[in-house]
Amino acid sequence: MISDSEAISYEFATGPDLYALCQEAAKARDNAWGKQLTYSKKVFIPLTNMCRDTCGYCTFVQSPDSPHANYMTPEQVLKTAREGAALDCKEALFSLGERPEERHQKARDMLAHLGYDSTLDYLHDQCESVLTHTSLLPHVNAGALSFDELKRLKPVAASMGMMLENVSNDLLKKGQAHYACPDKTPKRRLDTIEQAGRLDIAFTTGILIGIGESWTDRVNSLIAIRDRHLAYGHIQEVIIQNFRAKAGTAMADYQEPNLDDMKRTIAVARLILPDDISIQAPPNLEVEYGSYINAGINDWGGISPLTKDFINPERAWPQISSVAQACEGLGYSLAERLTIYDRFQHQDNKYLTPNLTQRVASLVSRAAQVSGGVIA
Repeated sequence: MISDSEAISYEFATGPDLYALCQEAAKARDNAWGKQLTYSKKVFIPLTNMCRDTCGYCTFVQSPDSPHANYMTPEQVLKTAREGAALDCKEALFSLGERPEERHQKARDMLAHLGYDSTLDYLHDQCESVLTHTSLLPHVNAGALSFDELKRLKPVAASMGMMLENVSNDLLKKGQAHYACPDKTPKRRLDTIEQAGRLDIAFTTGILIGIGESWTDRVNSLIAIRDRHLAYGHIQEVIIQNFRAKAGTAMADYQEPNLDDMKRTIAVARLILPDDISIQAPPNLEVEYGSYINAGINDWGGISPLTKDFINPERAWPQISSVAQACEGLGYSLAERLTIYDRFQHQDNKYLTPNLTQRVASLVSRAAQVSGGVIA
């Protein structure tokens, strides 16, 4: 790993300096992860698109005044999950707005109609339903959660995640990306990551770049993730995600980070984070796949053959064959993985409850019979 000060010194790396930085990161990736890149075949389940936060870049969240504001019904959840399973998906990604019932009467009314007064209670039961009625493994992305909330969800989720995004409190100021977003305070996000570590939950986090943060803020965010992983060992992957401006949002006119900025950030992330943390970048937010590979990623995250990216609906998922071709062109193979990485699967029920251990073992066994299947 490089030092904190060295990471900060790469802020303006470009040309030959950026090329050398990416080469160093790619070498570190090869040493730790070999010549194989991975992805998770998933189905996206947007349980509710209402939220009590109002991020300046978000089009996923719908106002209660919108006719599109909704909760998926249990029947819709199972239909989507079963359709995904029929296409050989392994992951059910539950993504949802944060605690909408604490702000919006419409959310409270919809939950009551479903027989609930809490979004997280409803989430728990829908994860349990997917586990009971399909072969999929739920991955929960429900935002900032307490120790008790994470503990309750652990038996019904093979892994969980929450983007840290950034540790800068400046982003909470009026006119900034996280203004009036009670769940986006760095303290609250970092506490969630730490509580997940205390509970031995295989956890995904990451940073969102280009939302008004400085380069030092970006590095400090990676350092904060690193320090919590060194304390608990539970971070399985870190996503480096580039902001994309969307019409109709407060940040529609913000300048997007360019490819060099992404390469610089990916490379520094690979070099400042421990080798056992996977580095991921979303393939639907950039077409220059080879640049990401050369900068040091080892994973593409979830790719769905069925559902769109509801967070970035304007960006279609690439064909898995196209990603595989890009990998092979640079001397790498592409393999499917489960939502919980291999090293977390075999620790005597530490990260997985017994029911999930059995489900994971079944999926690994099934894949072993198929050429190019899930990494075991």
